[in-house]
Amino acid sequence: MGCVQCKCCRRYPPSSSSGDSHRRGGDAKVKPNVVVQKPPLSSSIQVPSPNFDMVYSVLSQRGYYPDSPDKENQDAYCIKTELQGNPNVHFFGVFDGHGVFGTQCSSFVKERVVEMLSEDPALLQDPEKAYKSAFLRVNEELHESEIDDSMSGTTAITVLVVGDKIYVANTPFREDECERVKACGARVMTVDQVEGLKDPNIQTWANEESEGGDPPRLWVQNGMYPGTAFTRSVGDCTAEGIGVTAEPEVSIVHLSPNHLFFVVASDGIFEFLPSQAVVDMVGRYADPRDGCAAATAESYKLWLEHENRTDDITIIIVQIKNLSNE
Repeated sequence: MGCVQCKCCRRYPPSSSSGDSHRRGGDAKVKPNVVVQKPPLSSSIQVPSPNFDMVYSVLSQRGYYPDSPDKENQDAYCIKTELQGNPNVHFFGVFDGHGVFGTQCSSFVKERVVEMLSEDPALLQDPEKAYKSAFLRVNEELHESEIDDSMSGTTAITVLVVGDKIYVANTPFREDECERVKACGARVMTVDQVEGLKDPNIQTWANEESEGGDPPRLWVQNGMYPGTAFTRSVGDCTAEGIGVTAEPEVSIVHLSPNHLFFVVASDGIFEFLPSQAVVDMVGRYADPRDGCAAATAESYKLWLEHENRTDDITIIIVQIKNLSNE
């Protein structure tokens, strides 16, 4: 959902496009000397039906915020194996909190989504329906909780493994999504457009990976808020009035021997790295711990080349091993 992505690698990926379309101005003179440590352990799971293995690792790195040295890491992640005691069902998720209470929102949602999936008796009969139901119910719980989610919330990217299928709950970055929120009353403009520095009539909704440092945002008709750079999230009670929804779009991938791994990560990874670059980088490492560390270090470096800060960065790499066509 929103600004986090899952990328699934095939054995023969298309060629990576050259160039970086995300370059931003800004003084990047202050560069902290940060060494990204690879995760200490990787873990493995056997999926009995259809008999393959998954080896995974995760790394979450707090962002560098020179103006807010005490700012918490608002990313959260959840890895839950054998949902409902079933060795064929596993969950991986990254939750990217935002707003004053973003840390509390991401922590709340990561716990409750997997709990609801685990408690849903219809999970295996209709995983897509269970997925959507879990997010919508957790959204209502968050609204009713003690956490102030009026201008805070969390985006999410989660993967549910059910045998040799993966169900990916995410948010599309498409023109029809733009039109959907406009129909709900949102103004969709960049900050420069809202402030009168650029023509507000020029459409800026393009491919997510080609957007620069001033992405299109959602605004109420007669105000300078909430300014969300996403259309789907959990929480964000104010933004719901202009079309932001907690209902995810679920994609289904039938795994084959050509699928070597999948990556679940926050936009701290993808802000300056195209998806294919991440896939190519991760694919060079036999150990997912090394892949996590390499992608995080490269993302951190690119952030500081373009800005004086970095975002929080979280990445899960899940390798798929010994899957046959039988």
